[in-house]
Amino acid sequence: MNHYTQFFINGQWVSPACANAQLLDVIDPATETAFAQISMGSPVDVDRAVAAAAKAFESFSQTSIDERIDLLKKIRDGLEERREEIAQIISREMGAPITFARDSQTYTCIAHVDAMVEILKTYPLEQRLGTTQISKEPIGVVGLITPWNWPLNQVICKVIPAIAAGCTVVLKPSEIAPLDAIIFAEILDKAGLPAGVFNLVNGDGPAVGDAISRHPDIQMVSFTGSTRAGIQVAKSAADTVKRVTQELGGKSANIILDDADIETAVATGVTVCLSNSGQSCDAPTHMFVPAHSYEKALAVAAQVANSAVLGHPGETNTEFGPLASKMQFDKVQDLIQSGISQGARLVAGGLGRPEHLPVGYYAKPTIFADANPEMAIVREEIFGPVLVISPYDTEAQAISAANSSHYGLAAYVQSADINRAQQVAKKLRAGSVFLNYPDWDVMAPFGGYKQSGNGREGGPHALTEYLEVKATVGFFA
Repeated sequence: MNHYTQFFINGQWVSPACANAQLLDVIDPATETAFAQISMGSPVDVDRAVAAAAKAFESFSQTSIDERIDLLKKIRDGLEERREEIAQIISREMGAPITFARDSQTYTCIAHVDAMVEILKTYPLEQRLGTTQISKEPIGVVGLITPWNWPLNQVICKVIPAIAAGCTVVLKPSEIAPLDAIIFAEILDKAGLPAGVFNLVNGDGPAVGDAISRHPDIQMVSFTGSTRAGIQVAKSAADTVKRVTQELGGKSANIILDDADIETAVATGVTVCLSNSGQSCDAPTHMFVPAHSYEKALAVAAQVANSAVLGHPGETNTEFGPLASKMQFDKVQDLIQSGISQGARLVAGGLGRPEHLPVGYYAKPTIFADANPEMAIVREEIFGPVLVISPYDTEAQAISAANSSHYGLAAYVQSADINRAQQVAKKLRAGSVFLNYPDWDVMAPFGGYKQSGNGREGGPHALTEYLEVKATVGFFA
């Protein structure tokens, strides 16, 4: 028996408070058909979860670091034990190719837990400053609202540091990809997490997300999603003056400097952009190349896009699966149409599904050229396999164009001279700058400038977000 139509509150799997709670289909984006249903929660369910979390906070906030480390290790064991099951469910609920789900979507989850165990061992929760003891203490009950594109990764990025800090949790996962979070709740239960420390309520943003954001007994809300929704979360949270951290939209520039190997830099940049079908908030979706290499760059990009292997997520040779939902497919198609209508040059891809995939929310890998800064494909986060390539004449011009976005989540710089790349990175207004397509670093803080949000996830900074600072003056004689 699964728990898909139940919520996890106070250490128990319970039915929704409303006897006639709405059921929502979970759609397989590769087939456009439902394969499961979840119950949709209400503010009453949130109240129950918050009450349980508030009660549990009294004792859990006083647990030792060693006790929390022990819990994290048990959670890690549970993730490893059910890793294949999690990969399969993520692949089915949001369309990630199974190989990508195994090697990336689940791998990062375990890596984040391992990192937090190491962080807790040495994190300075107490220090002396003059005659004052500075203590960092858990902020309280936290409300966590997570997205569908990296579903369990984003749950882990919030829940694990919250638990490590000694906070208690009310989680609303995405209703588009909710099933991995239910498995995670089962893992936490088996790990022996005390009742009420972790609570899960499924539902949508207007009902459950808004109730979490407004709740007077939640001291912090952490949200990952669109900038539009993040603005509403912040407004809803304002009346209770709770802490709000947000990881929002992105339109990340990829500046290829004139000393880089143009073919390698462009080809890798296209592949990184298309990864996860373009559904990563830090995807390098606007590439800047030297004007003298512009046409060559377009030819390389088109070749990579046209050779991409799209297919059913369950096939091990599939590189790119469908978009996660019909809503996302329609949004991407509308933005591709806007690029065409506004006069951008279509270099690869375009409207509609690939011919060999008539069913499923598959979008063609699409490359645009000759776009101007006023076009929607340049200004907006598309969140699909769509890349815009623009020429530049000077390094300063490329930096200025990259910084002109109202987003500031990530940026990329490619150069044969790492010192030169570092100097460019210092001038970019982005929370993360990736030089020469580096390997992922689990300790790197992740978050944005400007309308890409505030706060950080990953590494020691993730733990800091869930802590309050207390000064006990006169502590030392």
